[in-house]
Amino acid sequence: MGIGIVAVYSEADRLSPHVPYADEALLLGPPPPLESYLNIGRILSVAKEVGADAIHPGYGFIAENADFADACVEAGITFIGPSGEMIRQMGDKLEARRIMQDAGVPVVPGGNTPSGDVDEAIALADRIGYPVMVKPSGGGGGKGMHVVHHAGDMEGALRVASSEAQSAFGDPTLYLEKYLRPVRHIEVQLVRDNHGNVLHLGERECSVQRRHQKIIEESPSVAVDETIRQGLVQAGVKAVNAVDYSGVGTVEFLLDAEGNFYFLEMNTRLQVEHTVTEMVTGLDLVEQQIKVANGDALEVSQDEIRFRGWSIECRISAEDPYNNFMPSPGLIEMLYEPGGPGVRVDTGVSKGYEVPIFYDPMIAKLITWGTDRDQARRRMKRALRDYRILGIHNNIPFLLALIEHEGFRSGEIHTSFLEEHEDLFEESPKDNPELAAVVATILAYQDKTSRTNGPAPAAGSKSFAWRQKLSSWDRPWG
Repeated sequence: MGIGIVAVYSEADRLSPHVPYADEALLLGPPPPLESYLNIGRILSVAKEVGADAIHPGYGFIAENADFADACVEAGITFIGPSGEMIRQMGDKLEARRIMQDAGVPVVPGGNTPSGDVDEAIALADRIGYPVMVKPSGGGGGKGMHVVHHAGDMEGALRVASSEAQSAFGDPTLYLEKYLRPVRHIEVQLVRDNHGNVLHLGERECSVQRRHQKIIEESPSVAVDETIRQGLVQAGVKAVNAVDYSGVGTVEFLLDAEGNFYFLEMNTRLQVEHTVTEMVTGLDLVEQQIKVANGDALEVSQDEIRFRGWSIECRISAEDPYNNFMPSPGLIEMLYEPGGPGVRVDTGVSKGYEVPIFYDPMIAKLITWGTDRDQARRRMKRALRDYRILGIHNNIPFLLALIEHEGFRSGEIHTSFLEEHEDLFEESPKDNPELAAVVATILAYQDKTSRTNGPAPAAGSKSFAWRQKLSSWDRPWG
């Protein structure tokens, strides 16, 4: 788009690929988020220092922080996203439920539990019917959510959920929803400008999850026929119009086996899985965000949107799926990213990068496209086999087992898929003495070479970006 970009980073991310790739990069502060990526004052100070016109918040940390959106406006800087008021409305899950009901969008049966009162919660659960889900009103991402199967478990679930909600979102308020299963997690991507024009960009299937957090996403969904699709996208359009939304947003639904769908929540930001929508529509969603934030009207109409083929995304994470998904921080000693037809890698790491303990363990996204689901899945299988990360545990072997599993191949997936297929957690033997010897030889040679050539230049020096790019990528990143 011809826009100059200034990246910000914490000390832990000084070797992250976005640092040398940007036109300019400035340090925010130490690794802890409160001292860097959540430090609103520091971020705005940096923005003013470089004369930034706008700030893109990404899809984590402050992306759905209403106070940050307001602070940008007060500082005279454009926030690339909806207004603080829109974020507050949809960020409060109870208020969002009320707005959706008023707009005629179906919601999951449930209600509020004032002050976390146990007796009132049990009475509400009796009316809804067990099992129920205890959920925090002030946030999402699977945090603070607990399933209650019996009245005797309610008090403990409320206590733990309230504490987690306070810690994660600064708000202990909880509510109950009917726990539906088996159910699919389906979401609709929408773009709405400041002139009232709306585009829907189809649905995404996000049912393969662990601890209520997505692992694999795809577009479209095998479970959505044209009748269901029209119902979903119409409900999504009602949702964004109900709050006079501005920008790129996602409305999430639960879809049961009978084809009934219910509003779950709305994400007022770019989603991690926006990539699969880009692959099947050809639209760059970040570009759309920037244009809407600039006051531009949408340049395409709904009739001009063409959906082509199928796309699948796997989240690559520094974690050990065979040890309760324990995070695996540490040094990435070797990295080889796959390529080829229909393969895209959005990465946040490079060789020599040390995965910190402070942030989410996702380190990259692997996306494939095919003319149909099977081709996209087979390309994903090849790409996962080609992906090489040494030095840390990662979930690539687990993802490979997942996309090869008969249940996934047939499309018979739901939000409890991992719980019902324990065979996925049977780790295959990894002993390969020949490969180990080759890798050890390469690493020893690289270590000797780096010591012979002397220390690398510090981040910020003229040659840093050039050397970093040559040593970290086999092809241009992006």
